Amino acid sequence: MRFLLLMFVFHVIVIQQCGAMLHPIDFLALQAIRKTLNDLPGSNFFSSWDFTSDPCSFAGVYCAGDKVIALNLGDPRAGSPGLTGRLNPAIGKLSALAEFTVVPGKVFGVLPESFSQLNNLRFLGVSRNFLSGRIPAGLGKLRRLQTLDLSFNQLTGNIPWAIGTLPALNNVILCHNHLSGSVPPFVSLRLTRFDIKHNALSGSLLPMSLPSSLQYLSMSSNQLTGPVDHLLTRLNRLNYLDLSINRFTGCIPGNLFRFPIANLQLQRNQFTGRIYPAGLVTIPVVDLSFNRFYGEISPLFSGVQILYMNNNRFMGQVPGIMVDRLLSANIHVLYLQHNFLTGIAINPAAEIPVRSSLCLQYNCMVLPVQTPCPLKAGKQKSRPTAQCGQWKG
Repeated sequence: MRFLLLMFVFHVIVIQQCGAMLHPIDFLALQAIRKTLNDLPGSNFFSSWDFTSDPCSFAGVYCAGDKVIALNLGDPRAGSPGLTGRLNPAIGKLSALAEFTVVPGKVFGVLPESFSQLNNLRFLGVSRNFLSGRIPAGLGKLRRLQTLDLSFNQLTGNIPWAIGTLPALNNVILCHNHLSGSVPPFVSLRLTRFDIKHNALSGSLLPMSLPSSLQYLSMSSNQLTGPVDHLLTRLNRLNYLDLSINRFTGCIPGNLFRFPIANLQLQRNQFTGRIYPAGLVTIPVVDLSFNRFYGEISPLFSGVQILYMNNNRFMGQVPGIMVDRLLSANIHVLYLQHNFLTGIAINPAAEIPVRSSLCLQYNCMVLPVQTPCPLKAGKQKSRPTAQCGQWKG
């Protein structure tokens, strides 16, 4: 401690000569932060951190007056090796801090509880490192927080419910961790991006659990259950939706297909029911595969460029307009294998455009055309007759 005080006194003398001085608490906090972090081989980020000079001139340190307002740790250039070590609890002493980031690297250990003291924090981003342990519940005190990005780490435990109450959140990115438990409701009417894919989250979602302001929603690869039709009906600003690889049930609202979505991923769930789009579907990519949808395929899906409807219980004829758009190369992928379809009006001599793909095998019909299918479709061309007779949709 005596050494630290002597260093600070020397710092005061040097900086006073330059006409500026960092607050002593911030100065000591930066020293503590530096002691528990190091450059990985190939990185020289900390080479400018010479505490005999003005810390506000250090790489990644930004000041206003005598306080640190932003701390961006690590070389942000693409390919930089990043940092290693632990995040020091002294970060919580930087009372004016509005932004804290760490570049991808090998920073390990827990996210310090002291982050809850940063009442001015607006941006917290520590992604693609090796953070472990739980997300501090105290982050729920940061009422000004707008972006929370802790993606691609090794975090465990639940998402603290207090975080869902933060009123200013724009972006919540917690994907690729080991989080478990249920998803808390989020109330911020500014929330536009919510990404929790690739975790172990479970439970169902309430109709009002997410705000209608959402534009990007990804919950893929969890263990989420229950219906989502009432929730989805409200999210009419979505431009990206991925609910794939969960255990969601129930039907899909027809108005979902009218939203300004560019990519719709609903595959590998337990969705059921007939699908009645509210109008011509112009979403470029739609994946409904590996569910329990049934009934006839709506011709309103003919506006989709890449369409996966395989491994469901669809029946009846393939709409003629879909065939026309496939042959004119307006539909690039049309996967209908492993359903109960009974026919398709296509000339056996028709040539499928080189850039288009059609798969029809394992349905209740003799294939009028032979087209290459993915290996996972199997070798059987048609479904056994006994199965076709008993399934009525």
